[in-house]
Amino acid sequence: MRGTVRIALGVEYDGTAYAGWQSQQGSPSIQSLVEAAISPVAAGPVNLICAGRTDAGVHARGQIAHFDTEARRSARGWVLGANTNLPSDINIAWARPVPRHFHARYSAEARTYRYYVFNRPVRSALAARGAAWIRHPLDHERMNSATGALIGSHNFSAFRSAQSQGHSPIRRIDALSVERHGDFVVIEVTANAYLHHMVRNIAGLLIAIGRGEQEPGWALAVLESKERAQGGPTASAEGLYLWFVRYARAFELPPTRSVMIAGLP
Repeated sequence: MRGTVRIALGVEYDGTAYAGWQSQQGSPSIQSLVEAAISPVAAGPVNLICAGRTDAGVHARGQIAHFDTEARRSARGWVLGANTNLPSDINIAWARPVPRHFHARYSAEARTYRYYVFNRPVRSALAARGAAWIRHPLDHERMNSATGALIGSHNFSAFRSAQSQGHSPIRRIDALSVERHGDFVVIEVTANAYLHHMVRNIAGLLIAIGRGEQEPGWALAVLESKERAQGGPTASAEGLYLWFVRYARAFELPPTRSVMIAGLP
């Protein structure tokens, strides 16, 4: 017997039409479609484990997943075989065998998300599916000045949803920034892990500050309150991307390729 091997995948998707990553009865999900696409290539059912279970409408440029199989295929065979069976808004970017101790979720050292806001009075046809549209001018420098209060290890109870299943509200944000690129305001956050809706709640808070509705010091006040009701509204899903997942170099995973997303910088 040859035994099983573990295969890691890089997965890209436009999450607009899906109920999120995780398989759900009666709703289309990324996981179920990718598993259905890979199973014929593996000549048997596969079960995918991912780095981050993105919510309904959330996109991914750098999702990582793994599965175990007894099948032996080339990296090209896994990629082309799976993509043949996938819709155009889901894509396998690469496949690679990894050691059995690799785990897409638990081996991840950090995860980076980006939140895109299209910020001009007139909507965009090109960015409509991939960015939140806000008509009111946003002061990105004002937003960025509020980020320092959230960097580091904190109790992020004020930024978790009621449905959050995390046992501890303590998370570590390594980097958080806000930049403007033309009509786009881009929020980027890197953390060891996240609570449910944590990034969208941070984005909602920063957007309120950027609109002038709150002062930058509000970020610290909300954090210290530990109460979700003290924060801003949850930002919409369409602007959020799982951008990159970092693992130890010893796993030798391919770099996340630069992807041109229609209408986005």
